[in-house]
Parts: sequence; C-alpha cells; structure tokens
Amino acid sequence: MAHYAKIVDGKVTKVIVAEADFFDTFVDDSAGEWVQTSYNTRGGKHYEPNSNTESADQTKALRKNFAGIGFHYDGVGFYAPQPFNSWTKNETTYLWEAPLTYPTDGLVYEWDEDAYQADNTTGWLEVTND
Repeated sequence: MAHYAKIVDGKVTKVIVAEADFFDTFVDDSAGEWVQTSYNTRGGKHYEPNSNTESADQTKALRKNFAGIGFHYDGVGFYAPQPFNSWTKNETTYLWEAPLTYPTDGLVYEWDEDAYQADNTTGWLEVTND
C-alpha cells in the first residue's frame, strides 16, 4: 500500500492509502491531481518504518516529506505551511528553519516570534512548568 496526496492549486487537500492499481479504475472528476507521497520520508531522506534510522536505500525518498493536509506541493516536494514569518524553508530538506539555532543545553524551548521581531538576537524562550 502507498500513500497519495490530492493536490489542488499547489495545496494538499486529502491524503489516502491505496494500491497503485487503484488509480487504474478510480474516477475523480474534481480539480487537482493525485501524487504519491512516502510516509517514511522526512527532510529529503527515507527512514526505516517506525524509526529514526535512515534507510540504506535512499532511492525510496520521495518528494522531500510526507504530505499532510494543508501542506504545499511545488512539483518537487511537500512542505508544511510557514510556522513563523521569520523562518525560512530549507531548499534541500523542505523543512522550515528558525533564524536562530535551537539551544542545546537540554532545556525545552518554544519559538516566540514577537520576541524575535523586537530583538533579533532572541526568539527561543524557555518553557517552564509554572
């Protein structure tokens, strides 16, 4: 079984699981096209099912990322909607990247766009259990 995304005007509107031959007889008169997507592809790399282990066969990597409803498709890959105005899409992985590197001190942080816009040397704010 494979996953297929319905693309309408560059946006994913549906994702289904089907055999490839399903489309031999499937009639869809609505606008858009169906494009195969890989559940195990993230950031342009293919991973073993249900793991974070990269597959030995990277030819299985398909369209940069698994499609989700609301994702965009540009004919090359799928990518999520832009999470914050300051984030940029990595053209290799099709993942969004913050303008500042996530801290590596072991604490948990969340992005604060207002803080970044006020002072572009900050943006990651520590999450506390208050």
